[in-house]
Amino acid sequence: MAMPEGLSRRRRNHESSPSSLVIHNIVVGGHRTSVRLEPVMWDALNDIGRRLRVTTHDLVTDIDRLRTASSLTAAIRVYIVDFYRAASLPAGPVRIAERPVLRV
Repeated sequence: MAMPEGLSRRRRNHESSPSSLVIHNIVVGGHRTSVRLEPVMWDALNDIGRRLRVTTHDLVTDIDRLRTASSLTAAIRVYIVDFYRAASLPAGPVRIAERPVLRV
């Protein structure tokens, strides 16, 4: 099927545009897996782990255990947003055991 005049299909050149996602190996529930997130998300996840005094592996294991999202990366992003939203409330940040179930 021909494209209407004046319209063209955009082609992405994946070789010339590096991904903004960074892959890290992480142990989730005793199993190694790869997670792809933006650098700012990795920074936030590490920051949250330091604040809660847990390893990133343990934090992601907890996120995975409680997630309702279809993917681990989506659940991590939702957790990060929920954590910082809760931290901005007058009551302060929510500890892992107190936080609500993740929803996506």
